[in-house]
Amino acid sequence: MSHARHSPGSVAELYANHHGWLRGWLCRKVRCPEQAADLMHDTFVKIMLNRTDAQIREPRAYLATIANRLMIDFHRRQQIERSYLAALATLPAGEQPSVEEQALFKEALLELDRMLEGLGPKVRQAFLLAQCDNLSYAEIATRIGISVRSVNTYVARAMAHCCLLIP
Repeated sequence: MSHARHSPGSVAELYANHHGWLRGWLCRKVRCPEQAADLMHDTFVKIMLNRTDAQIREPRAYLATIANRLMIDFHRRQQIERSYLAALATLPAGEQPSVEEQALFKEALLELDRMLEGLGPKVRQAFLLAQCDNLSYAEIATRIGISVRSVNTYVARAMAHCCLLIP
């Protein structure tokens, strides 16, 4: 049986040397072997898509950092989905959106979350309160305990951030 040769630091070598460790690390974190396997797979896909020729000095720390970010994203998406389902449960039966509308709205929520990724929590919160809840800047300032000027700055920062992401 011949083994494929890998250049030092290649993704294949990284996988061969560390996938077992990463799977175990993720299993301990998420307590679900199937979810751990999915996150491990996503970690290596992300590395393949974003790989540079730079040598990785600490492969386990590198893998753990990427996997941890993916795990945080996964938990955030789950929280969004749970919140959305809870909101749907409060609607009267006749006002429930169709399955297709629910899927489109859920995808829009997840896309909005991806767009706002990287913004601080107060910036995100101020933007969502202004755009989704239609609160005035004074109401937002009172609700999150900041000045109206800060609300103005945060909402402008979030809008600029979102505009840069739209092709």
